[in-house]
Amino acid sequence: MSLKFISIIATAALIAAAVALLMRHAVMGTGPVSLALQLAGLLLVAWARITFGVRSFHCAANPTRGPLITTGPYRCIRNPIYAAGLLVVLPGVAEHWSWINGLLALVIVATLAIKIFCEEELLRAAYPEYQEYARKTKRVVPFVI
Repeated sequence: MSLKFISIIATAALIAAAVALLMRHAVMGTGPVSLALQLAGLLLVAWARITFGVRSFHCAANPTRGPLITTGPYRCIRNPIYAAGLLVVLPGVAEHWSWINGLLALVIVATLAIKIFCEEELLRAAYPEYQEYARKTKRVVPFVI
């Protein structure tokens, strides 16, 4: 099974879990901390999208033409869009905790991990400089992972 196909399946599961959380009204934070984290996530995704440009819009793990992006938020985090997604979803789930919401959040975390693995493998093959970039840049959380 190809990495692109695996990432498409992971994207479908991610979307399904996110829609389920939305339908359960378990995404939007209500407290100042959760709202601040969610706002930070929205700002991070906007910054990452502006930095990366229109070539970042695709569902499958698929390195696009052009140079490896290592500026903007990519200077500190290899996957800022996925980190932003976690900042938007997880605080809301924490505030609306139930075992079902927790399970859906786990699906989101797992599918993002799968997508990251697939994309990074393809990026290593497409960009010789990716290995060095990955060595010095954290995957999701600056200075941590």
